Amino acid sequence: MSPTDFLRRYEAATCAHDLEGTLSLIADDAIYLFSDQTSHLGKKAISKVLASNFETIKDETYKLDNLHWVAASDEMAVCVYQYHWSGLIDGRPASGNGRGTSAICKVRGVWQVVHEHLSSGRI
Repeated sequence: MSPTDFLRRYEAATCAHDLEGTLSLIADDAIYLFSDQTSHLGKKAISKVLASNFETIKDETYKLDNLHWVAASDEMAVCVYQYHWSGLIDGRPASGNGRGTSAICKVRGVWQVVHEHLSSGRI
């Protein structure tokens, strides 16, 4: 699987609110930094925040575009991109967007996200 294929699989699992599927793509010791300035260290913390997000945002569409691979090898890759989401929060339309960076590495021969950083702005 190429890094792009992996990131598209991650995007699809996230968009589907498939918590177990999304978590299976994340390394146990991953670090996530979100645009609300929160930090989530390790899969347990990331699981909690993703579950909360998935519960809060209904009928969500999540999309990554404008992918730029800034580093890539057979064992690691780093991508910057634009992200967009929309859905319903408390029955009302809501949406957001920004820029993201994902670092992925092969862990025991399988691609996993080891770091994700989301922030406001565009690349």
